[in-house]
Amino acid sequence: MASRDNVTDRRSFLKAAGGATAAATLAGCLGGEQGDGGNGGDGGGSLTYSRGKDSSTLDPQATTSGEDAKVMNQIFDRLIHFKPGKTSLKKGLAKEYKLEGKQAKLTLQEGVKFHNGEEFTADDFIATYRRFLDSEYEHYVGESNASVYGPYLLGKVKDVKKNGKYELTFDIKQKYAPFLANLAVFALAVLSKKQIENDGGNIGKKPIGTGAFEFKNWNSGNGTIRLKANGDYWGKGPHVDEVVFEEIQQNSTRAQSLGNGETHIVDGLGVQAAKQVENSGNAKLKKQEGMNVGYMAFNMGRVKEFRKKKVRKAISHAINTKAIVENIYKGMAVQASQPLPPGIMGYNESLDPYPHDKQKARRLLEEAGHGDGFEFELATMTNPRPYFPSPVQTANTVKSNLNEVGINVSINKQSWDPYLTYTGKGKHDACFLGWMTDNADPDNFYYALLHPQTDAPQDQDWVSWDKLENTSNRAAWANAEFMDLVEKGQKNYDKGKRKELYKQAGKITHDEAPWVFVTHTETMRGVHNDVKNFTLAPISGPFLNQVKL
Repeated sequence: MASRDNVTDRRSFLKAAGGATAAATLAGCLGGEQGDGGNGGDGGGSLTYSRGKDSSTLDPQATTSGEDAKVMNQIFDRLIHFKPGKTSLKKGLAKEYKLEGKQAKLTLQEGVKFHNGEEFTADDFIATYRRFLDSEYEHYVGESNASVYGPYLLGKVKDVKKNGKYELTFDIKQKYAPFLANLAVFALAVLSKKQIENDGGNIGKKPIGTGAFEFKNWNSGNGTIRLKANGDYWGKGPHVDEVVFEEIQQNSTRAQSLGNGETHIVDGLGVQAAKQVENSGNAKLKKQEGMNVGYMAFNMGRVKEFRKKKVRKAISHAINTKAIVENIYKGMAVQASQPLPPGIMGYNESLDPYPHDKQKARRLLEEAGHGDGFEFELATMTNPRPYFPSPVQTANTVKSNLNEVGINVSINKQSWDPYLTYTGKGKHDACFLGWMTDNADPDNFYYALLHPQTDAPQDQDWVSWDKLENTSNRAAWANAEFMDLVEKGQKNYDKGKRKELYKQAGKITHDEAPWVFVTHTETMRGVHNDVKNFTLAPISGPFLNQVKL
């Protein structure tokens, strides 16, 4: 996502993946508990959450930004949520849900109220759905509002119908295993039909949801958003009177603010800022294995040398990813051996990272007809990302490693937004990127990042950029066997069989090396000692309804 601490830009990725064929899944890092049975309002106090960048909008259908999602998660609910600290699903605005064959049926909570006092019913989700996907609907948001998430998440849906006030039925074009997890993604937050129809243009500035906190005000001048407790919240909590999201751009300043007690929770911490938090004495650094991947993509649609598997494998052996993890990530990451991180179903434990082996790299280059080497451009962002905390330093390390085996690398450094446009148009030879899951489904990695979403060409395992439907596939890779496994995984409801399909898909990516697999980084948040009940989770957060001071 653009402007997001922990994810690559989803907009550029999803726009290509969001046509009629797109239906992979996609958000965040933190979770506090969300559930039924609360009366809210106890505890009190004002909780401050500091981050590196302000939100751009609070309209779930007008953004692909995780910075926006951090705030929207407090204001809105989805039909389905993730369990706190886990990747499994639990009830949200739907108290019952079932996916069977090509149909999903959901029974909705009764008595839930929006912040404007209106009752939540099936009509609100129907209006939410139509605003996202129905171009004939008067209030359709359209492509201009980054609505790529709609077709990406719901592209396999044929129709959605209400059965009375509290039941929904989804008719799906094919069996589609990730569907329920898709409903838990922040972009499918349920909007108020009344606001859609009467004040839709203000959803991004004055949102109305059913969440634990209500929108209060937004000072875009200093990057401060204030929310107040929803005393009528249908779920557990909230336990603080107010949540304040504030922008502090510098990592070290955020960490210092936490240590001084000026803020309660900080995110977007780099290695040095994380050390500051650990040494502050007033806060704890919460860490867990991240569900992400950082990689270097070979653009086979552009560079002929990269179309040779031996060249890709040679480069994978030449780059010392072990040293990169140790010296640049300072141990706050693990080497990657495949696209899936260890916490995702289908992770293949039998695969090892490519060992650093210059001799083998030279031999493979010789066998591929490039014993004298060749040259290419490596594009890198200049902005630190969680999966590349020091991208330019990493690029220089790659350049040095490859020079030792006769490959001359020039580095093209660009700031984040132009970089995403540049690589999204396939102008790179090779590039650094990363991804964090939004729903913990393997389809979210394999279909979203490595399936061309077009037919595989005969007698080659790549596609030209003018034929590539999914530009999130920055490698322009099109391996027919891999594609078949991923498509079978989408249509199979047996978890055991899906797991085996994705393990096979992972082995193909390891053997074929469309990427240099670099790292899976840890998820980190700094939390002041005054904060209670904050749960670090791999996806879908933060939810702050259970936090106390």
